[in-house]
Amino acid sequence: MSRLLYWQLAGFYFFYFAYIGAYAPYFTLYLDALGYTAALIGTLMAVPQVMRIFASHLWGYLSDRHALRVRIVVRAGIVGTACYLGVFAGTSFAWLFACIALWSFFWSAALPLMETTTLSHLGERGGDYGRVRLWGSVGFIAAVLGVGWVLDRASIGVLLWIVGATLAGILACAWRIPEARHDRHDERGEPLRRVLRRPAVIALICACALMAMAHGPYYTFFSIHLVDFGYSKTAVGWLWAIGVIAEIAVFACLPWLYRRFSAFVLLLASFALAVVRFVLIAHFAHVLPLLVAAQLLHAATFGVFHSAALAGVHRLFRGPNQARGQAAYSSLSLGLGGTLGGLGSGWLWESFGPMATFNVAAGCAALGLVLLAALGPRKF
Repeated sequence: MSRLLYWQLAGFYFFYFAYIGAYAPYFTLYLDALGYTAALIGTLMAVPQVMRIFASHLWGYLSDRHALRVRIVVRAGIVGTACYLGVFAGTSFAWLFACIALWSFFWSAALPLMETTTLSHLGERGGDYGRVRLWGSVGFIAAVLGVGWVLDRASIGVLLWIVGATLAGILACAWRIPEARHDRHDERGEPLRRVLRRPAVIALICACALMAMAHGPYYTFFSIHLVDFGYSKTAVGWLWAIGVIAEIAVFACLPWLYRRFSAFVLLLASFALAVVRFVLIAHFAHVLPLLVAAQLLHAATFGVFHSAALAGVHRLFRGPNQARGQAAYSSLSLGLGGTLGGLGSGWLWESFGPMATFNVAAGCAALGLVLLAALGPRKF
């Protein structure tokens, strides 16, 4: 990979996860400031995951059919950004629901298609993925710290402008990335439906869906949970950032980890540590050292998990199934799992409170661990 291509891909990841760092921790605070209940906040924050369930298959199909992954990302992103601008025009539930649904539908093309593009550019040097992907973590930290600092000093409404700026940054970077070699004409691959019916593939997708469910309460209510304990928005930003700093460290260490452990073993470890993490958040959010320890485990529950799961998907879905395999993983695991996690967390939060909600998250991770250990694909 050339130095220019490296920085083009790094720029995409930087701005994409800066968008996540501005949106995920703080848009819930924006909705809370508008007076929405926990159930309604959970519903709105689950909308992007619902869109991922359906839209990812369309983008994967178009990518495999036309060999235009980057161009699809750019064109869909332009429409998605235009839809995002609707948030400035109203605050009613129906209006925000429609805006979020539309912009999420079009932006859901970005990450799975660019992940496939990155891995295709890397070829056999897949261990170098972490060197590129760590810039996404840098972008997330920059956003989560910067936005937290700004929101302690400015109106919550400024968040809408910051999120819009990150979307523009994604487009500017993606525009310059070249298409990778595409093997859509290789018809020797196994039919996608047959791959999806394999017990090991089903186990992997279901286990990853359970991990996404476990993170539903975290991405939806973690910031509100901390503010309720008296943490400032700047402190909230730092606590989010601690997790991503640990994530950067683990991405930098991925080549070393993959030389010593298989992706399957690393994936099992990430599930086990997710159980520990959500138990700590459930019971010890008021104890800062333990909360920091829980956030450091983000290195495992996101960084190691994401890398190992992606390696498994890339290994199981070969040839003409690559983009559609990524779409299946994105929609069924992250999309459906994230949707159930977001919606369920809103109901649990209102009915049983924060402790029960995060205990259920720990239970989802434990169930995923058991499923993966019993039936998951061991050779990846």
